[in-house]
Amino acid sequence: MAKGFASTGDMTEKTISFTEIGEGLWAFTAEGDPNTGVIIGDDSVMIVDAQATPRLANMVIEKVRSVTDKPIKYVVLSHYHAVRVLGASAYGASEIIMSEKARAMVVERGQEDWDSEFGRFPRLFQGHESIPGLTWPSLTFSDRATFYLGKRRVDLMFLGRAHTAGDIVAHVPDANVMFTGDIVEYRSACYCGDGHFADWPRTLGAIRDFSLDAIAPGRGDALVGEKMVNAALDNTADFVASTYRPIARVAQGGGSLKEAWDACRAACDPKFADYAIYEHCLPFNVARAYDEALGIDTPRIWTAERDRDMWEKLQG
Repeated sequence: MAKGFASTGDMTEKTISFTEIGEGLWAFTAEGDPNTGVIIGDDSVMIVDAQATPRLANMVIEKVRSVTDKPIKYVVLSHYHAVRVLGASAYGASEIIMSEKARAMVVERGQEDWDSEFGRFPRLFQGHESIPGLTWPSLTFSDRATFYLGKRRVDLMFLGRAHTAGDIVAHVPDANVMFTGDIVEYRSACYCGDGHFADWPRTLGAIRDFSLDAIAPGRGDALVGEKMVNAALDNTADFVASTYRPIARVAQGGGSLKEAWDACRAACDPKFADYAIYEHCLPFNVARAYDEALGIDTPRIWTAERDRDMWEKLQG
């Protein structure tokens, strides 16, 4: 793979933060690396997104054990991507939960996604030898499921396609806090390589309708208070729209993928170039937006080979 592709050169360890965003609700964040949510109930703990490897998951567990000794009963996976799910075995949870659509995507493309992401982001896969294999849920649901951690209720919901076709959120009504996975980011680029640009704004609108007090986003700092929540929702919507519009104009006008890349950079670099994983996401975002603009509704499966071919085309 050519030098500079995705995050192959990013080997700098990030500073971890563990932020309480509501009573018994925590966000494990690391300067734009994948976030993990922690929901502490009366009798047990629910984890939202597992990290890429058991080694990274153990860092989350260390933080959890600094605030509670209650057992980790549930691991909720907001979608199927390897960096979110392959650390699940470390938690020893009795239930691993995904949407039905996310499970179907593991069947369809889980191994290919693992192989592709491993090549894109080697730092996140340090300790990969301890991954026991693909992560499979023990429980799935279609649109909505409710779990009780003692008296604390957690609603898991599919609100619409966005980052993937199977994204779910976890809402804790007693605190009006939501864990959104990669539907919402904060000062981090949105990865749109498996996304649905036309649907994403509506899904963000469904989240906004909750008038949330806090959000744990997929990447970036925890969002506490109406001002930060709305800023992140606005910014995510702007990122998605600013990416898609120039690419769609080129694609629908008969232009090449490289021309779409140049148009996207012209529109997005001035606003987002300093965001975490911006350069990592850009080629995948361009390729997916180009396909969607030409009517390809289901994102094509990324493989290590497709990654290389796409990058070579974009480098001219």
